[in-house]
Amino acid sequence: MEHTKIERGWDLSHVGKVAELYEMAFGAKFATAINCQQSRVLILAKSFVPSFSYVVMVDDKIAGIAGFHTNEGSLTGGLSFAGLIELLGVVKGVKAALIFGLLERQVKEHELLMDGIAVDEQFRGSGYGSQLLDAIIEHAKNNGYKSVRLDVIDSNTRAKKLYESKGFVATQTEYFPYLKWLLGFSGSTTMVYHFENDER
Repeated sequence: MEHTKIERGWDLSHVGKVAELYEMAFGAKFATAINCQQSRVLILAKSFVPSFSYVVMVDDKIAGIAGFHTNEGSLTGGLSFAGLIELLGVVKGVKAALIFGLLERQVKEHELLMDGIAVDEQFRGSGYGSQLLDAIIEHAKNNGYKSVRLDVIDSNTRAKKLYESKGFVATQTEYFPYLKWLLGFSGSTTMVYHFENDER
């Protein structure tokens, strides 16, 4: 019988698996910035700050991860301009930094920003994505945040339905078909979860 638990953070010995999960889930989104898969995985592995995430552990192996972003930092907070230059060279590093800049989202005060959910293919359909989302919401509530915000791309209807089922409400939709060649998607919807009766 499998032993499953949700916990905050993870040991750096798992960094290869986490990079693999992120590449599987978001590699297409990052491909224009860094077209070499091997380079993407290497850069991801060097960028992670584990404390800004929750993971599903199945028999002591990571089966899924959900990152978050606050004013204190983010799961991929170790991704720096200097690091991109060092790993990719000047031309490719500058290109990657410019594209990542377009994808960057600003954190608002009293609001926790989701940084993506990725679940191993063999565990999809097990409810782990939903459990990770619950963990992020609970973390935000317990740490005094008034809301949780995320962005979902236009083609990911499955994820949007999950967020809606948890109480997230769409607040803004942006369309930019002229940037699809660059970003890999042509629009996104901002969704927000507000904590009710917040007396803080």
